[in-house]
Amino acid sequence: MDALIAALPKAELHLHIEGTLEPELIFAMAERNGVALPYASVDDLRRAYAFTDLQSFLDLYYAATDVLRTEEDFRDMTRAYVARASADNVRHAEIFFDPQSHTGRGIPMATVFAGIAAGLREARDRGMSSRMILCFLRHLSEEEAFATLQEALPLRERYADLWAGIGLDSSEQGNPPAKFARVYARARELGFSCVAHAGEEGPAAYVRDALDVLQVSRIDHGVRCEEDPALMSRLAREQVPLTVCPLSNLRLCVVTDLRQHNLARLLRAGLCVTVNSDDPAYFGGYISDNYAAVATALALSAAEVVQLARNSFTASWLPAQEKAAHLADIARVAAQDGSTQPV
Repeated sequence: MDALIAALPKAELHLHIEGTLEPELIFAMAERNGVALPYASVDDLRRAYAFTDLQSFLDLYYAATDVLRTEEDFRDMTRAYVARASADNVRHAEIFFDPQSHTGRGIPMATVFAGIAAGLREARDRGMSSRMILCFLRHLSEEEAFATLQEALPLRERYADLWAGIGLDSSEQGNPPAKFARVYARARELGFSCVAHAGEEGPAAYVRDALDVLQVSRIDHGVRCEEDPALMSRLAREQVPLTVCPLSNLRLCVVTDLRQHNLARLLRAGLCVTVNSDDPAYFGGYISDNYAAVATALALSAAEVVQLARNSFTASWLPAQEKAAHLADIARVAAQDGSTQPV
């Protein structure tokens, strides 16, 4: 199984680039930029990764982003992720970034875009394509989301090869999708693809509202959809992709044991489930680690693992011809392994 996972081409569709900051890089950037950290060492920082819920993680996550100050910082962070993802045979990544986490600290929007884009454009030399998804922080107001969109729009032409979508992340509880209905309507008018986090800690109703109110094409997380059988049937019928993050769900106590995770049930019910790493520096695993963990914990078959890889490209925003090329590569790997039958 490990050999199959390593060989399979993969797309990663749920990855917060700020969540790839490993402790060593945080300390290096802090020293470079003269930022004082409330941790004595890398090990001291790692010990703080004992999260009890989403909010306890977000508190540390936003504090760590303070080391990101320059275009070089954002580029180096992105380069580090690309190197790790390429080693896991990620051929395409659609990454989230949170400009409000930076502009609120006085970092120019242009600096954020330029650094991340530089790292992603370099990734093409590794055979890895990418897209950028600008996320609004849902604990902030819709007015602030509008202001962020407006501030970013002058950069759209310069980054037209990368900036493709709008997303919604941060604290889900008490911040329903409907809070951002108008700004999502505007984003759709502008031609952006739209996604949203829903059904991680929030109820299944948030998944439904993300579909109906925000009119998203993908649901990020979505694991609580199982609480609503009618919604489950709809997701299977309409093949709405779910970008599931198993190790994240475990570390943030969405499940207390990975053997309890519903990924296999969702997959076997015909939903378009994908596997992703979310914030891998904090949750103990990049994408292949997530594949391996669920394959073991949920006793997935080789064919099911292959189907997860297929789903990742099917659910991506790649042009049809590029999707077909990646799916053909997956078929060749599966044929060599004998895992030719999809679930």
